Amino acid sequence: MIEYGNLKKKEEPLLGGNPRSERMFYYVRMEEMVPENHVLRLINKHIDFGFIRNKVKHMYSHTGRPSIDPEVLLRILLIGYLYGITSERRLCEEVQMHIG
Repeated sequence: MIEYGNLKKKEEPLLGGNPRSERMFYYVRMEEMVPENHVLRLINKHIDFGFIRNKVKHMYSHTGRPSIDPEVLLRILLIGYLYGITSERRLCEEVQMHIG
């Protein structure tokens, strides 16, 4: 029951569902998600993937939809190779499941 001066109003649940009891958004740092001794941390520490942009920039168009960052794409393909994932569709699902 909510009181507004002399008026009393019965508090009703949100139309169409129950009020949420858990937090709706979480602030997550990617650094906190990967364990300290994980192989991906070693790769990130010792391999600089920045070279890939110069190698492939002539293959990218200046028009059309935005593309996937070639550095990210190379990292994803490397993960697929390291974990024995041969299907690109399955690789996308695995990356999405483990990151998001």
